[in-house]
Amino acid sequence: MAHIPIALQIATLPHAPGVYQYYDKQEKILYIGKAKDLKKRVSSYFNKTHDNARTRLLVQKIVTIKHIVVDTETDALLLENNLIKKYQPRYNVLLKDDKSYPWICIKNERFPRVFMTRRLIKDGSEYFGPYTQMRTVQTLLELIRGLYPMRNCNYDLSPEKIEAGKFKFCLEYHLGNCAGPCEGVFLASEYQNNIDAIRQLLKGNFKESLQTFKSQMNDHAAALEFESAQRIKEKIDILQNYQAKSTVVSPKIVDTEVYTIRSDEDFAYVNFLQISFGSIIRSHTLELKKKLDETDQELLELAIVELRQRFSLNAATILVPFKVQTPEGIVVQIPKQGDKKQLIDLSLRNAKYYRLDRLKQAKIVDPDRHEKRIMAQMKADLRLSVEPRHIECFDNSNLQGTNPVAACVVFKNGKPAKKEYRKFHIKTVEGPDDFASMEEVVYRRYKRLLDEKQPLPDLVIVDGGKGQLSSALKSIDQLELRGKIAVIGIAKRLEELFYPNDPIPLYLSKTSETLKVIQQLRNEAHRFGISFHRNQRSKGALTSVLEDIPGIGEKTIVDLLTAFKSPSRVQKASFSEISAVIGAHRAQKITAHFNALKS
Repeated sequence: MAHIPIALQIATLPHAPGVYQYYDKQEKILYIGKAKDLKKRVSSYFNKTHDNARTRLLVQKIVTIKHIVVDTETDALLLENNLIKKYQPRYNVLLKDDKSYPWICIKNERFPRVFMTRRLIKDGSEYFGPYTQMRTVQTLLELIRGLYPMRNCNYDLSPEKIEAGKFKFCLEYHLGNCAGPCEGVFLASEYQNNIDAIRQLLKGNFKESLQTFKSQMNDHAAALEFESAQRIKEKIDILQNYQAKSTVVSPKIVDTEVYTIRSDEDFAYVNFLQISFGSIIRSHTLELKKKLDETDQELLELAIVELRQRFSLNAATILVPFKVQTPEGIVVQIPKQGDKKQLIDLSLRNAKYYRLDRLKQAKIVDPDRHEKRIMAQMKADLRLSVEPRHIECFDNSNLQGTNPVAACVVFKNGKPAKKEYRKFHIKTVEGPDDFASMEEVVYRRYKRLLDEKQPLPDLVIVDGGKGQLSSALKSIDQLELRGKIAVIGIAKRLEELFYPNDPIPLYLSKTSETLKVIQQLRNEAHRFGISFHRNQRSKGALTSVLEDIPGIGEKTIVDLLTAFKSPSRVQKASFSEISAVIGAHRAQKITAHFNALKS
């Protein structure tokens, strides 16, 4: 199997946080690392000489680079930890003690305790995290204990034992850290309200707690209890400044597989995530070449079977973005919100980035395939009968009716053909009339192509809305080209595409490659037209003073401007200086003209 060159693999990496994986020629994983910017980090391995011999050896062995995109740098750190433990690559530091990141647990018990743990036990308890820094966990727990009186003993506070008086108040109660549920002075319902508030804090929802504490602070202040109000204010400050934790996967998602798909005209890309014990342990993207007009549902069903066989997967639950048929015994879930929906979104992002990588690689390695795909996509998106291999776009340019000009840019196979660009002086229109100007240049352009028996374009794009489109169509009809050339107009404000005899515009996705080509055409026509118009105005400004002199022609003006650079310098030059350039006879006419202006 031929391997893609390393430089090409790096060139198509995204500027996004994630985890990268290096493989050797036997497809054995060598190293796993995290990055805030995948492209910059991976590039750094290959664009410098490493002092460390082990790193140099690693770089020599790398043949394939794979990556998983995540939302934040913290997510990348957590995912890196999970994958290193799973695969233990040769060049990574081995995590032999199997130390895990800390979690905050709300214990499944009466009067639940809230504490830090590194072990996830399947007893119905709730776990929040993982957290990348112990300081964050300590800050949160201190915050919780300062806000809500919570017990930290491990007694069985059953109603029977409390009623029997099995427990006595401890020092924590007397210090004000615990409300004393062990002797029944703190009701279970009130305690549960505190647990609900703590749960919201750990999820990052501070709104309700902030409102409660602000109310308490105001009450203390109104009662002139300023020390108590200050203590509440400090808690509010901590809440407002604290940024909620970042997690890769919810610990509630134990043994699950995630499958999503992105597709285009010729290929489909199915991303797969394997979740085990609350962690992502594998990500893989499968590329499928379409043979017929298969739907995304059919392709995803095929990929699920293939991937489960390839990786010997047997999870009872899979997450997918839409309904699919699967073998019996598999529970299919289509999440619409929450942690599982975030996993679907993450998988879709990875499929998207993989597709973009492949398209960038194809554009470099196989431009014909890239070109064919773009043309097929434009034909479908724009509802054309043929692929728009030859496109022309028109734009008018004038400033309050002065120097009216127009530009025609030409794209061949989706790329600018600059040698075929054309510019037009408006000849038959007086004043700033864009509609009439468009009618004139379209007629002149295609009348000439017909006279010279040149090939006509597959698509004509008019920069403007319904008015400009109607004007262009008048010339198309006059030349009897209706039906032979597809014509559309593009309005700038909302990127609306207008079609002949259709009052309802077409809207393409803002991320559509077809729209990007059309925008490039429109922008290029605008740039070319503005540049031509600016040159005409400049030329007019430079030559107007000299053109007014009787007996002075264009060649003389050019010679003078070449020598003196501007009309004002010609006007200031002496007779001898001017005669040295154009001769005494014409120099006499120029100096006489300027002297007459002074008098």
